[in-house]
Amino acid sequence: MAINYASKYSPVVDERFTKASVTGSAVNDNYDWLGVKTLNVYSIPTVAMVNYTRSGGQRYGTPGEIENKVQEMTMKMDRSFTCTVDRGNFSETMMTSNAGQVLRRQIDEVVIPEIDVYRLAKMVAGAGNTNPTPTVINETNAHIALLDADVALTEKLAPPEGRIAFVSPTFYKFIKLDKSFIKQGDLSQNMMINGLVGMVDNVRIVRVPSSYLPVSTEFIMTHPVATVAPQKLEEFRIHENPPGISGWLIEGRILYDAFILDEKKNAIYVHKSA
Repeated sequence: MAINYASKYSPVVDERFTKASVTGSAVNDNYDWLGVKTLNVYSIPTVAMVNYTRSGGQRYGTPGEIENKVQEMTMKMDRSFTCTVDRGNFSETMMTSNAGQVLRRQIDEVVIPEIDVYRLAKMVAGAGNTNPTPTVINETNAHIALLDADVALTEKLAPPEGRIAFVSPTFYKFIKLDKSFIKQGDLSQNMMINGLVGMVDNVRIVRVPSSYLPVSTEFIMTHPVATVAPQKLEEFRIHENPPGISGWLIEGRILYDAFILDEKKNAIYVHKSA
């Protein structure tokens, strides 16, 4: 790769846009992964109610042994990166290739987006609810689609407080144009004044780039209880003048994954477009 040496270049680097993690508040790390790569999670079923019988030896019904189910979660995403900053290139590019800044860019522009995209894909793949018929979203049905998702989660007894919807920019546009939302949605008056959409019927709206969502996904409504997202190892290092290099060696490694709990998947709803 060519190195652009500075002659009369500005010392101010033209930085790319970055986005902080969007999925952190929509996942949990309730399980202890210390010292293990695989975790087994047990779930215990219930038994059906029957009519009490006032005679005989089994008045409460016929007892059966309570069984259990095991969900095995094995972390698989072991990712890394590395690059160098030559001391000569550093000094001849007006010190713009600062190793610390290079590492910060890598985390902001590559590591965090990769984890967000991975988590959202896992939510879509493991969701317990989807719209029965793929639907094209427009300015007349965006609010209804969100209400349908909210109804589906409520019917499955998902916690009502703390729900989050990750929406595409196009869906976000249509919800702002939907007259039913403008008239009825939470904070609708605030939206009409300054254009912000923060909450819709007590669901926090998070707008994400379309590239973050799987193909044909208009939005995901979820609750943090459904997705376990451990990050077991995070190592980011800058080595100055390591053997064989005059300059800096930058290395990073992160071990992460995301799992949808079998008994909590009904707290996720995915709306697919036609």
